[in-house]
Amino acid sequence: MNARVVCITGASSGIGEAIARTYAQQGFHLILGARRIAKLDALKVVLMNLGAASVEALELDVRSHESVKSWQTAAFKRHPKIDILVNNAGLVLGNDPVEKGSVEDWTTIFDTNVLGVLRLCREFIPCFRRQSKGHIVMIGSISGHQVYEGGGPYCASKFSVKALAQTLRLELNGTPIRVSSIDPGMVETEFSIVRFRGDQERAQKVYQGLTPLSPDDVAECVAFATSRPAHVNIDDIIVMPTDQASVYKVNRLPEEPAPFL
Repeated sequence: MNARVVCITGASSGIGEAIARTYAQQGFHLILGARRIAKLDALKVVLMNLGAASVEALELDVRSHESVKSWQTAAFKRHPKIDILVNNAGLVLGNDPVEKGSVEDWTTIFDTNVLGVLRLCREFIPCFRRQSKGHIVMIGSISGHQVYEGGGPYCASKFSVKALAQTLRLELNGTPIRVSSIDPGMVETEFSIVRFRGDQERAQKVYQGLTPLSPDDVAECVAFATSRPAHVNIDDIIVMPTDQASVYKVNRLPEEPAPFL
């Protein structure tokens, strides 16, 4: 009954799934949201076996206000007090320069990465105020600090997330509500597969010749930030692979020569 409660968006795979696993091992109650409900249902069994106090798997599309409201309502109906909201749901589509980009793709990126976060915060913050506690975690990106060619819309969306986190710290100053942003560099997930629309070979080349972060690396940062005493707020954590010095400076091992035949 005294276990803490965490809500995680985009929990069906990648970083979101890793965050859910980490909190499950710590005995949390979990409220999971994603569009792929079948994946959440399968994950629910795994999380209970890992030690979660309880798991609720609920369909969520952060691009829909009705879906966000329904998810939030169901979460607070199940647990009248919720400790943590992890805004993890996000994506990127394509890597075209701005002059050749798809407006439809841009709309999807911003509706998910920016408006989705706003929708969740709008619904959760009044509840956090009423219960006089709460911790909002943004999963940002190094792309919210540095830009690169072909990443204009995605970088703009992650700069927006950083701005939202900073704004919320001002607006919520004087309340017990904390706001943290965890901003990773290269993480090997479905991220590049989605970006390149299922092209596995092209996606794998993104991480070729280096050791990228794993989703678990990011999940550990989230768990650390949310486990500090109530008077401590971790504003930002930038976490990068050792082989990545910036968004565009990456050390890659040379490809091994083909064997002589």
